[in-house]
Amino acid sequence: MTTPSYPPKPSPGDRVAVLSPAAGLPGLFPVPFELGLERLREEFGLEPVEYPTTRTMGATARERADDIHAAFADPGIKAVIASIGGDDQITVLPLLDRELIRAGPKPFFGTSDNTNLLAFLYNTGIVGYHGASVMVQLGRPVAMDPLTADSLRAALFTSGAYELRPAERWNDVDRDWADPATFASLPETRPGTGWIWRNADRVVEGRGWGGNLEILSWLLTADREISHNLSVYDGGVLFLETSEELPSATEVFRILRGMGERGLLRRFSALLMARAKTWSFERPNGPDAAARYAAEQREAVLSALETYAPDALAVFDVDFGHTDPQLVLPYGGAIRVDGPERRITVTY
Repeated sequence: MTTPSYPPKPSPGDRVAVLSPAAGLPGLFPVPFELGLERLREEFGLEPVEYPTTRTMGATARERADDIHAAFADPGIKAVIASIGGDDQITVLPLLDRELIRAGPKPFFGTSDNTNLLAFLYNTGIVGYHGASVMVQLGRPVAMDPLTADSLRAALFTSGAYELRPAERWNDVDRDWADPATFASLPETRPGTGWIWRNADRVVEGRGWGGNLEILSWLLTADREISHNLSVYDGGVLFLETSEELPSATEVFRILRGMGERGLLRRFSALLMARAKTWSFERPNGPDAAARYAAEQREAVLSALETYAPDALAVFDVDFGHTDPQLVLPYGGAIRVDGPERRITVTY
């Protein structure tokens, strides 16, 4: 494996690819997608370029791989941003030309199912960016959350240290994208709760790796993009988040147990666990049920750490998951977790 390095950054005025490597949901829900494109142009000064499958539901894995290749091979494209996630990007990975992508490194931004491509880029030697899809974060009704916008702007255009901050207010209750009323008002938010620290008597600095926990479990099952040479993860900062499918605490523990039995968990010196998403259209939890779900998930993670990585520093409820706002994390880039000072600093 090649140690990941930072690709060149875009500048205002540059062209950026907008792809759907997972699901072509822009074709079903054009309103948040168009809003996200508008913000890329007007608030970030970038010119989005769509590809054949960007708005195509049901595009084949080969067609989506072709779009990825076209974006990375085009010297006029300066960054690549995912429209949204999905659930089958793992089928695209075997079709990717690693040397083509390595020859034209670009910043890639995506979350959720895009954990697949982020892990691929890590092994290709390219730092990616976990965060900020077009439809969700850029397409947020009325305005982007300021914390998301500031983090994304720093990750897109700057190089160097950026200190993460706990969200003062947050939200994880979705609204119907097919309903025009959704885009007439800001999402309702509730007060933030700060970060929760474990083994916070040390400072850890290492390369970030991880992403969506469910996707990582699929990569482990398929034996893709997770190195057999586990020493490549030594001293790193593992970051994990869970999706709107709301996996049970038992499932979360079992996935982490599998990572522990493989010897993977103990390789990392620190864990950042995202604030749990506790609401979905299928399970619209009220406040009490939501708090219980989050607490049970945290206990499941702590139980796995006690068994497989008892000395690891850990921070819970960091805002980089399927909740709003969403901070951008460098996938393969440097993350510094300062326990005594209660600070997290990333290098974009």
